Amino acid sequence: MSEGRQVVAGEAILSGAATIDRSRDDPSKVERTENERSRVESNHDTLEALVREHSRLVYRIAYAVLRSHHDAEDAAQETFMRVLRYSSKLAAVEDAKTWLARIAWRVAVDRSRQRGRTREIPFEDPEKPITEMASSETPADQTVHGAQVSAAVEKMIAALPEKLRAPLILSAIEEISPREAAATLGINEAAVRSRVFRARQILREKLAATSARNRG
Repeated sequence: MSEGRQVVAGEAILSGAATIDRSRDDPSKVERTENERSRVESNHDTLEALVREHSRLVYRIAYAVLRSHHDAEDAAQETFMRVLRYSSKLAAVEDAKTWLARIAWRVAVDRSRQRGRTREIPFEDPEKPITEMASSETPADQTVHGAQVSAAVEKMIAALPEKLRAPLILSAIEEISPREAAATLGINEAAVRSRVFRARQILREKLAATSARNRG
């Protein structure tokens, strides 16, 4: 995926945020105390830092769920618009990255449900072979290749229960740690690790069964 796609939503929202803040600072519309002006400027700086630092993460979370560059860009923009809407709360946020990831995840899942999508697959980069998602310890990983593996594994992931699929998707996004995945999903870290292990175990078993059928 191109860097342009990853940051386009962030750049757009930065432009919008600057416009909004200039309007708020217009003394002809509303009078603000110096303390409030400082707070607004501080919030804008914090938002700008979030966009600069985490726009790629937000895009990847959205793409992982929506599997469409266009939809992921729209979801990323919506994510930052929500952050902008609640910018007054930024100062109280202890872990901005996890907070942002949680918003991005909810936006993407909501959009997926609204559009009737069921293929929330993908915890790989578009350029990365999907075979990396399964353990190399399994002989089945080496029996099916290319597009066949991609199609088979995607269907298997889509068929996983939501409680297993969601941690698996998030855990495969390199910027997300197990602790952050847990906070994003509202579960504990041990549950994330357990569910990811179980999800991968199911995929290995299904790949092995598929391989056996193909050999037969």
